[in-house]
Amino acid sequence: MTKGLTIERIVDAAFEVLDEVGIDGLTTRAVADRLGVRPPALYWHLKDKRQLVDEMGTRVWRDIAAAAPGPTGPDDAAAPLRWEDAFRGYARATRRGLLAHRDGARLFSGTFLTDTALIERQEPGLAWLATQGFGPEATTDAFTLVTSFAVGYAIEEQERRQAGAARYSTQAREARVDPERFPLVAASGRRMLGTDPEEVFESLLDILLVAVGTMRAR
Repeated sequence: MTKGLTIERIVDAAFEVLDEVGIDGLTTRAVADRLGVRPPALYWHLKDKRQLVDEMGTRVWRDIAAAAPGPTGPDDAAAPLRWEDAFRGYARATRRGLLAHRDGARLFSGTFLTDTALIERQEPGLAWLATQGFGPEATTDAFTLVTSFAVGYAIEEQERRQAGAARYSTQAREARVDPERFPLVAASGRRMLGTDPEEVFESLLDILLVAVGTMRAR
């Protein structure tokens, strides 16, 4: 075992590699090189690359959970949290957390949460949502819906952002598709490519929360 090497240091180095070369260049060899060790040294702490990615995804989730608003206590009536605020804040925190690193959304998608304590800490929030009319099944479905939206949106947003303006722009699109012959296609393209992605995210989130509201008392 290499002295001083920990999972935390390995994950730190892995994020440095990710931010520099993207997910396709994220290899255990690249991480080992960043740490100044040989690749076998990593396997004292990790079984394989899959576990490394899971540890990275867990850190992203930890940051999301820390940033998302939690329910206020029963003795704090100054600013009681509404269920809409909780889900809205969670969606925003998820998007921000995934956009914080290059290819962060692709990295996070499908990862396994390795920190059991993070799972256990969900209990108070789930109990609070029950008081807002969300039973266990409705809460699970609501979080699945909001998470899928936030992750999927972040993947698309990040891919476009990282590809550069020349690839995804209204000008490039209208050079390919004549806006006079296809005005509806052009209008759709302007909305899709010419509108601030955060503005679109917030607009779609408003619609999504209406659907979440129908799950109460289900």
